[in-house]
Amino acid sequence: MARKPGRMYREYKGQPYTRKEYIGGVPHVRVGQFMMGNRTADFDLELELIAEEKCQIKDNALEAARVVLTRNLVRKLGDKNFKAHILIYPHHVLRENKQATGAGADRLSEGMRRSFGKKVGNAARVKSNQPVIRVWVDERNFEIGKDALRKASMKLPTPCRQKVKQA
Repeated sequence: MARKPGRMYREYKGQPYTRKEYIGGVPHVRVGQFMMGNRTADFDLELELIAEEKCQIKDNALEAARVVLTRNLVRKLGDKNFKAHILIYPHHVLRENKQATGAGADRLSEGMRRSFGKKVGNAARVKSNQPVIRVWVDERNFEIGKDALRKASMKLPTPCRQKVKQA
């Protein structure tokens, strides 16, 4: 069965399902790193990518945003001229009630009402106006950092805005 599109998991209702000790075989989180770049240096500016609406961000969308962000920053600035931090963690376990498909499946796929479902992935729950990614750069590299955050926001399922402040 093919993976369902991320738009099916964008909105959330109810409580998050995070108690992994009660779940057998939880899918691993696909985010490779949460801190990138030069962790020890001090930079002039701090840029934030802020989610404008509440939503769930799947871990593979978060990883795609991280890859685009770091690739742009490393290619244009080098790996010692920035620091980036992903601020959210995908705690919530996504579940889906898989249905039968194919010939004759119309008799079988009635399903159950309010069924529990099997685990299919992880997502981070984000509130409106919550920062998702934070990047530190020097003042001369402001435009490059801003453009990298814009490209990373294209991978996320919610509209985002950027906020700039002195570090």
